[in-house]
Amino acid sequence: MAALKEHSTAQNSVAPHILIMEDDLHVAKGLKMILDEQGYTVDLEATGQGAMEAMGRYDYDLLMADLRLPDIDGMQVVKQIKETRPETEVIVMTGYATSSLAVNAMKLGAHDFIAKPFTEEQIKSSITEALHQNSLALDQDTASSIDPDNVISIQKREVLNVLNRTCEDEQFWTDLMEKGSLALDQYTLSVEAKGAVASGDLKWINENIGELTQKQLMFVYKRLEREAW
Repeated sequence: MAALKEHSTAQNSVAPHILIMEDDLHVAKGLKMILDEQGYTVDLEATGQGAMEAMGRYDYDLLMADLRLPDIDGMQVVKQIKETRPETEVIVMTGYATSSLAVNAMKLGAHDFIAKPFTEEQIKSSITEALHQNSLALDQDTASSIDPDNVISIQKREVLNVLNRTCEDEQFWTDLMEKGSLALDQYTLSVEAKGAVASGDLKWINENIGELTQKQLMFVYKRLEREAW
């Protein structure tokens, strides 16, 4: 397949800057049309290598990443981007969605995981939430530079609030189990913390939050049990 590459000339625009990493021309063009209409600045890349090179040239607010690419496993691109540009939000798109892929993507720091085919409304909603998270993360970075201990304390409190609520609010339990980190937008949590809670990453929780009560562990155990099943 011929390489797909298209870069916007409006690099100085204040609009959120989005990179679409997708080798399917039809899908890529369709997404760009939707996002252009929303006022975003949008670039396209058909390969993982092209996307990483573009990331080195521009400051993107969001990467929309297909996982099946002609040159590199898309998950490897996501991993590298989150390691080198953690402030860039990531939405993973794939036609081969599985729960294990979704959990792995979230653990790498992806904001959302969308299975193809998806609707225009799904994409718009996911992007809006991801960019909102990006804004919150920037606010947290600012707060961290002022008082890092306070930021850590707030995050610990928020994780415990989430886990306590799972035992008291059945609908919230269901939403967190089914929607993952999307159910946590109202909480002041980093992308990493959201991914850990949503996936039941007990190792991360113990290392960053501390020991949990049996009540707080109930959701984590059920989440891990469901994934194993």
